[in-house]
Amino acid sequence: MAFDCNKARGVSLPNNHSSICTEGTIIQANPLSHYWKAKGWKSHDKLGNQKSSYGSIPRDSNTKKADEASGEATASTCGIRCFTDLPAALVCEVLARLDAKELGIVSCVSTLLHTLATDHQGWKKLYCERWGLPNLPATLNGPVVPGSPLDGKSWKTFFVEREFRSKSFMGKCNVDVLRGHNEDVRAVFLLASANLIFTGGRDSVVRMWNMEEGLLIDSSRPLGGTIRAIAADTRLLVTGGTNSYIQCWRAVDGNVHLFHISGNGTDQTSEFRLWGHEGPVTCLALDSLRIYSGSWDMTVRVWDRTHMECVQKLMHADWVWDLAPHGNTIASTAGRDAYVWDIRNSELTSLISNAHVGNTYSLARTHLANVLFTGGEDGAIRLFNVSDVSDDDEDSKPVATWVPHSGPVHSLAFEYPWLVSASSDGRIALIDSRKLLTPKKSSKGPFSVKSFDASAIEPPQRMLHGVGCDLFSIAIGADRIVCAGEDGAVRVWNFSEALEIERRAQALRSLRQENRMRRRKAQAEMNANGRRPDQCSITMKKNQLKGDKSVT
Repeated sequence: MAFDCNKARGVSLPNNHSSICTEGTIIQANPLSHYWKAKGWKSHDKLGNQKSSYGSIPRDSNTKKADEASGEATASTCGIRCFTDLPAALVCEVLARLDAKELGIVSCVSTLLHTLATDHQGWKKLYCERWGLPNLPATLNGPVVPGSPLDGKSWKTFFVEREFRSKSFMGKCNVDVLRGHNEDVRAVFLLASANLIFTGGRDSVVRMWNMEEGLLIDSSRPLGGTIRAIAADTRLLVTGGTNSYIQCWRAVDGNVHLFHISGNGTDQTSEFRLWGHEGPVTCLALDSLRIYSGSWDMTVRVWDRTHMECVQKLMHADWVWDLAPHGNTIASTAGRDAYVWDIRNSELTSLISNAHVGNTYSLARTHLANVLFTGGEDGAIRLFNVSDVSDDDEDSKPVATWVPHSGPVHSLAFEYPWLVSASSDGRIALIDSRKLLTPKKSSKGPFSVKSFDASAIEPPQRMLHGVGCDLFSIAIGADRIVCAGEDGAVRVWNFSEALEIERRAQALRSLRQENRMRRRKAQAEMNANGRRPDQCSITMKKNQLKGDKSVT
C-alpha cells in the first residue's frame, strides 16, 4: 500500500474502531482507550482557545479520579481513541519527521502502525539522503520507472537491505587481482548497477571488466596519452587524459555490457570526442543532464549532455585536481584550495583556502549534508562544513582531520557511511562517517556536522594493507572496493562473504528469539493452568534442541 497523504483521509467507524483510509484501502484497528486520557493531551494546552474538529478536549486534573473522568469525557466528546484516529495528513507529517530507528519502533506497536510505517514515503527520503536514488533498469532513453522502487519492493526494504550491506566492510574479504594493463593504472570506475569496472592508465587503453567474475570484457584501441579520469552511467562512458579531449561512448541498445568500446563492427556514431580543454583532463563526473570535466588548464567545464557542447567554464587559480557535483553545486580542488560553485549562475559560493599543506589532490561529497572530504599531499584527510565557509575566508578550519597515510592521498571515494582513501604509501583507509553526522529535524538541511572536540576524533575503523605500491585511484560500491596503482594491477576487495556470514548469523539470532518467545508463551499457559513452570521450561528446552538440530 502506498500511503498518500494527499488522497488519504481519517474516517471514524462505529463499534469503537479507527481507520486510515487511502484510495481503495481501508485499515481498521482496535482502540487503545486507556492510552488517551486527558494527561496525554498536555500539548493541547498550548493551543489556547483553539478547538479540535472532533470537539473540545478537557484539561489535566491533579487527582486520579478527575483524570479518569476527564479521560472518559474526552473519549465520549471527541471520539479520538488512538494516534491513527488523527487526520491522515497529520499522521503522514508525524511519520515523516521520524528517523529510521524511530520508524522501526513505531512499526512494532500494532499491525496498523506497522503497515503505515512500512509503506510510508519517509523511507524514500531516508534512502535518498544517504545513497541518492537507486539505480533502476535503464534503456537508452533513461530509467523505466524514474524514482520508483524495483521489483515491487518498498522503500523500507531498499533502506534495510542497503544499511545491512554497509556493515559488510568490517568483515572478512577476499582480494581479486585483475591483470591486463602493461603500465601503471591511473583511473578506476565502478558501475555497480551494471556489474562493470572500467580502468585506464599510462598505456592509453580503456578496459572494461566483469565485476563478479573478474574477466576482461572489452578493450579500447590506444587513445594516445595517459588516461587520468573515467566516469560512467548506464547511458554514457567518458574518459579523459593528457591528450586534452574527452573520449565518449554511448550505450549500445541490446548490448548486455552496455558499451562496445573496441569499436569493431558497431555504429560509429556511438563513439565521439569533446574538445575544449587546453591541458590534460584530470577529473570527470556525470549526472543526468551534464558532464563535468576538470583540467590542468585551470578550468572546470560543464557540458550539456543533450547537445554535447560546453555551456559553462569555471576559472580557478591553479591546476584542477578533482571535482564532485551534487545537485546544483559542484565542488572542485585546485592547488591547495577547495571551491564550491553554483552552476545555475556560475558563482563561487565557498572557498576553502589552504585546505592542505601542499596540493589538495582528492575530493568526496555526501548526500547527507553540505560537507566535503578532502585528501592532500600531506597525507591528511579533512572534513569541512561548507555551510560555515564563505568565499572571503582566508583559512577555513576543518571539522575533523585524520592522518592515516604517510604519503599523498591521491583518491577518495564515498558510499554511505564509508569514506575510503588511496595513498602512495600503498594502504587503504576506511572511515565510518555515521558518528560525524547527526539528523536535523527542525532546520532546512536534513543532516548537520556534529560539534565535538578534535582530540576525540576516532581513527579509521579499518586499514587494508598488502598492496606494496603507490595507489592512484579508488572506487567503492555494492560490497566491493576497487583500487589500482603503479604496478598495473587492479585489485578488487570483495566483501560478499562477510555479507553472507552476517545473514546466517542474523537468521540464527531470529531462530533463538523465536524459541525464547515460544518458551515464554508456553510457560504462561502452564501457569494459567496451574501446572509447575519448571516442567514447561524442561519441555521447551528439549523442543529448542530438536529445532536447532533440524535447522542445522
